[in-house]
Amino acid sequence: MPRSDTRKESCAVQEDSLVVEGTLKERERARLLSPLITSSIQEAADQGQSLTLIRPRNPRFVAVKRTNAELEQAKAAFEKAARQGSLLDKKLAEIKPSPYDFRFRFEDGTGKHDFGNNDWETHAAFFRECNRSSEDEALSWLSATYNETYPRKGMAFVMGNKVRYPKTWLLLGVIRLDHADMAQADLF
Repeated sequence: MPRSDTRKESCAVQEDSLVVEGTLKERERARLLSPLITSSIQEAADQGQSLTLIRPRNPRFVAVKRTNAELEQAKAAFEKAARQGSLLDKKLAEIKPSPYDFRFRFEDGTGKHDFGNNDWETHAAFFRECNRSSEDEALSWLSATYNETYPRKGMAFVMGNKVRYPKTWLLLGVIRLDHADMAQADLF
């Protein structure tokens, strides 16, 4: 754990030591993740957590077109992160910023929220779908996925904060986590 970061979920990852030893079956995902779910960001904060999963209620995915200035700012942020020296961060300089700010409006146990979606997989999916068809079709596909399929089948948001800003929570990821699998996980 970094000495300057006492959050219990923080650690210094040695990227070269990571080895994939297998895959987790989708049905086992719920059993692994269910202990991490809290009813709200506030509940996680009250428990001293800096990383949690929440089940959003009434999630609404929206895509807001970025201005040229916002795109330049995003590109500069990728380049700055790349200069920090991490193997993974070096690839950030090569990433083209998404022309959209992807957001989720949702409710949790404490009320309504509007968060920018910092999930890189959403942006990668947008570019993949653009390459397959068009920007409009990519946005339509994302909207159907996040506004219809995921809420119907089950989803969770990965929420976290930074050591310097412990009260500022970020939406770090979106996970498909089926309702039926969660009910089954509760039986064990």
